Amino acid sequence: MLIAGFPAGAFQTNCYVVAPAAGEECVIVDPGQDAADGVDELLREHRLKPVAVLLTHGHLDHVWSVAPVCGARDVPAWIHPEDRHLLSDPAAGWSDTSAELFGGITLSEPDDVRELSDGAVLKLAGLELVVDHTPGHTRGSVSFRLPGDQIMFSGDLLFAGSIGRSDLPGGDYPTILRSLATKCLPLPDDTVVLPGHGPQTTIGRERSSNPYLKEAAPHAGPTRGI
Repeated sequence: MLIAGFPAGAFQTNCYVVAPAAGEECVIVDPGQDAADGVDELLREHRLKPVAVLLTHGHLDHVWSVAPVCGARDVPAWIHPEDRHLLSDPAAGWSDTSAELFGGITLSEPDDVRELSDGAVLKLAGLELVVDHTPGHTRGSVSFRLPGDQIMFSGDLLFAGSIGRSDLPGGDYPTILRSLATKCLPLPDDTVVLPGHGPQTTIGRERSSNPYLKEAAPHAGPTRGI
């Protein structure tokens, strides 16, 4: 398994490329602000051919470069339908004050947009990624899991020591707690979490130390194995 990434733009949003190995097909996760050059560099370095872009949610800092990245290589973008409108109306995902800052930014959908659903299994680039709908940060937030490798791309659901904010349009704190309880807490402790911002972590580390996961725990219901 090859996973490489970099923090893109002023928001330092983690953009990842994922492939079975160097020299093969890959998927790109969350190409944010000014991410195109960094993506190109990783593709050249590892001799990768992208087949799709996967978006954990529609916030500007995660989708800024999706149209040029998709257009340069004629690949589709995948996003949950609840966040699809943010691809062409990024200000709708921010508070009124922030929207004023971003109001002059014009984005557009890629030519080929495909919609994600909870529990779907995407078979792309020789990978099998499970889609988990994890609303609370936005209505259409999702995470992507590689169950066989115990890896989770959490977007802005879960960070090392924290979680995504829930005070922007479409966000809701009780909802994000339910997403944490139902989609994160049941996972094995050694699941590696690759978040939308900041360093990687594990479910076990967050289970033992993240105050938000502790708050979410009563919502988890009976423990189940995966």
